[in-house]
Amino acid sequence: MAKKYLIVGGVAGGMSAATRLRRLQEEAEIIVFEKGPHVSFANCGLPYYLSGEIEERDQLIVQTSASLRQRFNLDIRENSEVVAIDATKKTVRVRTKNQEYQESYDALILSPGAKPLLPSLTGLSEATNVFSLRNIPDVDQIMTFLKEKQPSSAVVIGAGFIGLEMAENLKKRGLSVTIVEKAAHVLPTLDQEMAIPLQNELEKQQVKVLTQRSAIAIQANQLVLDNQEVLSADLVILSVGVQPETDLAASAGIELGLKGGILVDEHYETSLADIYAVGDAIVVKEQISGQPALISLASPANRQGRQVADILSGLPVKNRGSIGTAIVRTFERTAASTGMSERNVQALGLPYKV
Repeated sequence: MAKKYLIVGGVAGGMSAATRLRRLQEEAEIIVFEKGPHVSFANCGLPYYLSGEIEERDQLIVQTSASLRQRFNLDIRENSEVVAIDATKKTVRVRTKNQEYQESYDALILSPGAKPLLPSLTGLSEATNVFSLRNIPDVDQIMTFLKEKQPSSAVVIGAGFIGLEMAENLKKRGLSVTIVEKAAHVLPTLDQEMAIPLQNELEKQQVKVLTQRSAIAIQANQLVLDNQEVLSADLVILSVGVQPETDLAASAGIELGLKGGILVDEHYETSLADIYAVGDAIVVKEQISGQPALISLASPANRQGRQVADILSGLPVKNRGSIGTAIVRTFERTAASTGMSERNVQALGLPYKV
């Protein structure tokens, strides 16, 4: 008998699970719920749309609901938020603009992703010039602000991957850009000596870099730092990291682990039967150290989505964890890393060579 699968969240994890399930189970009923308006888009491309390097907004959309329905016979429901799970009855409650309804499942796959971390910043709730970047509605808001307000100065809080890409693309748009980073150097996931060439490149391109600094308050178009320095900030981008989006899982009674991430076994199954989870929201095993980790990157999410579909289709696949590979371009420099940094290794007391 054909199975019924519900998938909460599209993009990397959810959509790779849905398309792989369809290839393996032609008769299955597969429904994908996406809280936002786009079920499949290129997260990594969002900053490049701001500078015009990616010229058309449509280039950010990888697949439309219509193309996925046509090609894979998937039931895609955008602007549909799953607000509750009843694991005993095996149903979910879905909320749209116009209604609430229930949907039953044989197996449920959660792929809710991660949400931006918000720093504790005095005046943040009143500010109208502060944005974070996670999806296409976010990039639309920033684009509208850039066109309507024509800001001349921008401050990017956080020098991680998105922070560096935003700094580059806002600079290319003609804004004066300052990066504020709490750690001792940009791209804290790299070791210091690897990050220095990136910092040099940013400064060469006239991006001001302030490290070991935190923003503490925002007032009008000014940002106050912990050393009382005041920066001109017509536009502020928050890029201080992400945390797993696990409110739905928690309210269903699913067991959580590191930093609120969903705990899954070697088959991606959660603590509740027939409920699985993949992507940025899950705790993975860092393969080299064997330690629990959160790896919020698209490629592990894609792989996990495909693997959970294999598992649900009876293939002998196991979740063996992730290593975490990332690459970022900063103007004329590109940095990539895989596995653990020297700092991680030292912290765990593992033997290593440099």
